[in-house]
Amino acid sequence: MVAGIVLAAGAGTRFGGGKQLAELDGRPLLEYVLRSAADARLDRVIVVLGFGAEEVRTGVNLHGAEPVVCERWDEGQSASLACGLALAEDADAVVVLLGDLPRLPPEAIRRLLDARGGGASVVRATYGGEPGHPLLLEHDLLGRMRDVTGDRGARNLLMSAVTREVPCDDLGGGEDVDTPAELERLRAELRS
Repeated sequence: MVAGIVLAAGAGTRFGGGKQLAELDGRPLLEYVLRSAADARLDRVIVVLGFGAEEVRTGVNLHGAEPVVCERWDEGQSASLACGLALAEDADAVVVLLGDLPRLPPEAIRRLLDARGGGASVVRATYGGEPGHPLLLEHDLLGRMRDVTGDRGARNLLMSAVTREVPCDDLGGGEDVDTPAELERLRAELRS
């Protein structure tokens, strides 16, 4: 069983707040990655909410994802990941997705699933040779991931794990949306 965990708990301070609900082509930003996770046919998808959780629940089509509210969302991404992992304890692997990747196609998720095996604990998408999202964590790493803290804790653990990199340049979708200017640039690309 492979679960997806979509991290969407942050306040989006660089964005000015409300990033999950910001509209792109008539739909909330968060809805795009939830749709990709659903289309990739993961066995289960969990979306971790925090800041503005109730507004997100009512304002976003979750595409079948199970919402969970991380009470410690303000402690950083690691706390949100641990919250999602607690619900996916029985998973053989977990695909971690960020809620602000509107151009991430389901094919990127499927490509990671196809690359599993060979002793790697982590399978990670790369764009232009640089690590990006999504990333897949095998079961042997999940317990240790639940114990990390802060925004950098998970990164440090990932750096020490055996990783298989999967180029996804041809699929696009590696850029997250952190600021209103980045969202506006994406809107302009969609219009052209």
